[in-house]
Amino acid sequence: MNMLIYLIPIALLMGGMGLLAFLWSLKSGQYDDLQGAAWRILAEDETDRRKP
Repeated sequence: MNMLIYLIPIALLMGGMGLLAFLWSLKSGQYDDLQGAAWRILAEDETDRRKP
């Protein structure tokens, strides 16, 4: 039972750090364009073509 005195604050601290990281990623625009990366993978660019 004495171990819970240490584990509960550590778990709360780690959960708070995860929440702060998630909020930071929202603020910095990580989730603004979810479809753009998928379409960029499928798009064929002129620089990707190799001329023989």
